[in-house]
Amino acid sequence: MGTDDPVEAVERELAVLLRRARSTSGTIARELHPDLGAAAYGILFNLQQTGGARTTDIAAFFGVGKPTISRQVGLLERLGFVERVEDPGDRRAVTLRLTDEGSARLVEAQEARRARLRASLDSWPREDLETLGRLLHRFNDQQV
Repeated sequence: MGTDDPVEAVERELAVLLRRARSTSGTIARELHPDLGAAAYGILFNLQQTGGARTTDIAAFFGVGKPTISRQVGLLERLGFVERVEDPGDRRAVTLRLTDEGSARLVEAQEARRARLRASLDSWPREDLETLGRLLHRFNDQQV
């Protein structure tokens, strides 16, 4: 490991976790369509969690420019995964949301990912899984 500093150990393991998460996001995106990348999965996941969002809100969430999101959204629209609808709070604005097909395909890919995760954690004691979930929640609940 190289150090006794627990913060360095956490930082190192988080780096591994984040690399794996990006890789997994890319894999899920390509399962949806070969032309999709990890960023597109992130947008789909965001729309799934929020029920819909403006392009500017998605860009702000990911900390990127609106043109970057617009390119991804354009591809997701052409593939039939995302649609633009009138924003209920502002008739001049447009909200993005998942189409029925986009939602169904996303859930299917997520269930397949969850099955792979269950298989890789199958040998872990339930108590360890509960502890890991609780600690990850505690960490994610903080501002870093």
